[in-house]
Amino acid sequence: MGYGLKPVKRADGQPYAGAVTNYLIDPSGAATNLFNGQVVTLNANGYIILAPGTGADATTNNLGGSSIGAIGVFVGCSYTNDQGQTVHSQYCPSGAVNAVAYVVDDPNVLFEADLDAAASQAIIGSNAPFASAQTGSTGSTTTGNSTSELDATVATTTKAFKIVGLSPTTGTDAVLVKFNPGYHMMTMDTGV
Repeated sequence: MGYGLKPVKRADGQPYAGAVTNYLIDPSGAATNLFNGQVVTLNANGYIILAPGTGADATTNNLGGSSIGAIGVFVGCSYTNDQGQTVHSQYCPSGAVNAVAYVVDDPNVLFEADLDAAASQAIIGSNAPFASAQTGSTGSTTTGNSTSELDATVATTTKAFKIVGLSPTTGTDAVLVKFNPGYHMMTMDTGV
């Protein structure tokens, strides 16, 4: 079972030190569940939303919509619950108000991602999208984690993620990836 994208280190070899950027989620309430490890983007109002598409191409199926790109990977949030208390959570439930998303938005971070099938060393250097589009139900409200996986049927044509290695912890079931240029807002010259 997938777990979305987990930040593990930077592409320059430095360890990932847990850096995140805080982004607002629509103050009137999150439109859908957001799970730890899901790719997110900004909407036209500057709020974090779940990234549509699989990343199978850079236009109609891009992670942020047509030619927009993702802003990063959601790794948690804070929001106000029904009792007026501030809650820090690994996932943001649909309808959460006054929510702030914690997002890994550095395009040079490498992420570990589960594949939907086993792979070999030959997969390194290839490109891959998600196996299916993320939704508000591609995650667990118990663990707060995404259940998204990458497609193990890889390509040399442009896709959202570049596979840079096999996971050192799980072997052929998972890979290390980074966002390809054109799929991350920080590497694009177009705006929302």
